[in-house]
Amino acid sequence: MSPTRSATVIGGGPAGLIAAELLAGAGITVTVYDHKPSVGRKFVLAGRSGMNITNSEPMSSFVTNYGPAAPRLQAALDGFGPEDLRAWCAGLGESTYVGSSGRVFPASFRATPLLRAWLRRLGDLGVRFVNRARWLGWDADEVHRFAGADGHEFTVASDVTVFALGGASWPRVGSDGGWVTEFRRAGISVSPLRPANVGVRVAWSTDFVDRYEGEPLKNVSITARSADGDHTVRGDPVVTRSGLEGGPIYALSVPIRESMDLNGMCELAFDLHPDQSVDRLIERLARRRPKDSTTTWLRRSIGLHPVMIGLLREATGNELPTDLDRLGALVKHVTIRAVATMPIDRAISTAGGVMFSELDASLMLLRRPGTFVAGEMLDWEAPTGGYLLQASFSTGVAAARGAIAYLQS
Repeated sequence: MSPTRSATVIGGGPAGLIAAELLAGAGITVTVYDHKPSVGRKFVLAGRSGMNITNSEPMSSFVTNYGPAAPRLQAALDGFGPEDLRAWCAGLGESTYVGSSGRVFPASFRATPLLRAWLRRLGDLGVRFVNRARWLGWDADEVHRFAGADGHEFTVASDVTVFALGGASWPRVGSDGGWVTEFRRAGISVSPLRPANVGVRVAWSTDFVDRYEGEPLKNVSITARSADGDHTVRGDPVVTRSGLEGGPIYALSVPIRESMDLNGMCELAFDLHPDQSVDRLIERLARRRPKDSTTTWLRRSIGLHPVMIGLLREATGNELPTDLDRLGALVKHVTIRAVATMPIDRAISTAGGVMFSELDASLMLLRRPGTFVAGEMLDWEAPTGGYLLQASFSTGVAAARGAIAYLQS
């Protein structure tokens, strides 16, 4: 590759940085622009409670986590999959291990050591960083316009560009969706950015939330109904002052959004004892001691935690059925109404983005040859568990390889 070739990478998250690495490794002069004071901020924040970088699930089922976008992401995931990402981490001095759930973590369990080693590698490759530079769009000559920290505008031209500006979740670390307007102005179709992997709002009573805020509902099954049927997950959602958060709620983001679009709300059905049949529960409930209060009875007979009993009371207006058949059925199917999702700036990730119909197989914009798009800017979504970061890395690699091929053509 001629050393006179240049690449502009816009966005300093995982997709942008891995694209910069491959481009610079091919002998291209690379400059990364980011509007925050430093790059990798969302990457570091995502790893604050444990850097789940990918998942060990077999690729045949791994790809299904991307829903309708799976066929368009397959080539990128095949080109740089979980084993490739683990080898890349090892190359930076961070070995990885597989947790009991199949999730993959760096040995340090944190993002910071990995990012530091990565930035050293990028520096050694000659990658240049321009921080506090916000992309403003294209000028009349299709050259990039930026605003610097002092508000001064400047333009940048290069042989190829990789966009990796993220979605609209976690705006404080850089992903604010500000690019959408300029892309649409340029005639590029962008599906609306919407919250994914996000909590829901529930109109709890004051008594319930004062008593149980922060309490997990341990090992429950939750079902959300959408137009294509019931979707059920299992886990430990957490009661918050405004609703519910946690992995099983995030995993139901798609059917919850669909139900809210259709009905203005979503009913979530909780099975508080998923490993027990209703007949077995009724049998155990029948062993009530004469002096037991309702709370003591439910705790002793079927092992319900106080927050679960509180949920039953909340759902029934504190009028629990005394009939054992009805009470057993309620424990297996207690319904809570979610009235909205939390706002997009409270989401872990976003759905929506640049539609794949605007791109060729190498993730190049059909309307702007030499311009590629990667990461969460693309119209896909996935649950937590390593799938989000993996697709960001994979599409960043795919976009860089596409840009290199474009320059060689």
